[in-house]
Amino acid sequence: MTPDPFAANGSPTLDPEFVRRVIRGFLAEDVGSGDITTLRVVPPGKRGTGRIVARQACVVAGLDLAAAVFAELDSALGVDLLVRDGDQVAAHSELVALTGRVAPILTGERLALNLLQRLSGVATVTRRYANALAGTRASVSDTRKTTPGLRLFEKCAVRAGGGRNHRFGLSDAILIKDNHIVAAGGIAAAVRAARIGLGPKMPVQVEVDTLEQLADALECGVEAVLLDNMPPAMVADAVRVTREHAKGGTCWIEASGGITLENIRAYADAGVDTVSVGALTHSAPSVDIALDLDPSPGPG
Repeated sequence: MTPDPFAANGSPTLDPEFVRRVIRGFLAEDVGSGDITTLRVVPPGKRGTGRIVARQACVVAGLDLAAAVFAELDSALGVDLLVRDGDQVAAHSELVALTGRVAPILTGERLALNLLQRLSGVATVTRRYANALAGTRASVSDTRKTTPGLRLFEKCAVRAGGGRNHRFGLSDAILIKDNHIVAAGGIAAAVRAARIGLGPKMPVQVEVDTLEQLADALECGVEAVLLDNMPPAMVADAVRVTREHAKGGTCWIEASGGITLENIRAYADAGVDTVSVGALTHSAPSVDIALDLDPSPGPG
């Protein structure tokens, strides 16, 4: 298997303080000056239990974020995570048990569910693509086609689903795309400019959509190529050309563009190292997850 030249960059992780800061912002957006319905309707001392339930089969992601929502509203609230991110669960599975004051449970319900529904949707779709590649040497990778403000969380959900993170942001890797090539005056000029002062741990990847462009990129000794919008047969030719080239033996090969669940296996069988799929994040449908409240009798 070809070594991943981007592995040294690592994958984004959820720093607890960052999570708290983001959750506070989300709560400020949703709660504003106060949850006036809950404040008026629910007695302050009312206690109860709640259960977050997956109403459809899914791969779970976002549990720590949901827990952070409730912790921010009431640090004394009991939050018991019954499964882990990355777990495949059946419909009607209980994911989280909540115990304590009812008011913060109701105030945090929508935000916690929004995060769980969205991120579990990303993880579920990713798992389908990863399963389609089972038995091949290829991985499925995400892209930067993420929801603004949710990129870190969505990329963690991709990993929970069995996918690979590509670059987190523009500062993480050199990826010379078609418009960069136009602006620089060609592939060779773009690669030369990119390498000036570049550290040894920063690989250069070039997007190509023809075999002629591929040959130009390989001559530059790039560490990775992205085969853009090529049909599987052409990708197979590109893989052969790359591996036969004097500078292509360890070149990381990525295919992208027009990849679906129906054709991803053909791209893997063509010999690429990874297949990037924007749909993991930009088109993943939310999972049906709900909170069922079981209040105890009386105010306390």
